[in-house]
Parts: sequence; C-alpha cells; structure tokens
Amino acid sequence: MAAIKEAVYQEKHVALADVLKALGHPARLAIVEFLLEHPTCMCGDIVDNLPLAQATVSQHLKALKDAGVIQGTIEGTRVCYCVNPDALEVVVTYLTPLNKQLKRMNKNCC
Repeated sequence: MAAIKEAVYQEKHVALADVLKALGHPARLAIVEFLLEHPTCMCGDIVDNLPLAQATVSQHLKALKDAGVIQGTIEGTRVCYCVNPDALEVVVTYLTPLNKQLKRMNKNCC
C-alpha cells in the first residue's frame, strides 16, 4: 500500500498525512501539548500527567516519534522527549492557506 500511496500522491501530502494521523488521537494531542509546555521531559513525567498507563503512554510516544512529531534522546536509562518543531510547522503551513480560503468561501456552498 505504501508504494501505491507514494506513487499516487505528492510526497508533501504523504508526509502531512503521516503527521496528521499521529496527531489524530486525543492522548497524542495531550502529549504534544504537555511537551510544548515542558520542552524536555521524561516518559514518567508524561505518565504522571495523563490518566493513562505507562505502557499506553509509551505506545503513543512511539507513534508520535515514528511520525517525526516528537524526538527522544537517551539519558542513561531514560528517554527525554521534546516536540519536533519542523513536523508541526508542516501542519501549520498546510492549514494556514486553507483557513484563509475558508474565510473567503460562501458558507452556503451546497
């Protein structure tokens, strides 16, 4: 499927869809918001601030990291996470012109 997706759609759309898919879960959005408020934090800090089990938080962190939304650096036996600003900038860059078009659009289009 991935090869078909990449052949049919522009690379920028595939990359954006991967980021949006990773952000498409409320827990992941909460994690990103938490990391924006606490730029470098450990998985345990995130677990302490969300109503989720440690294993569940780790799964969400993995999904965010695989999509490039967050980065992690190993510090001893712990991993320190932070938001990858480039990934979020891709979303903002895509959505900003759409927002401008929506404001100009006739609200009774159908």
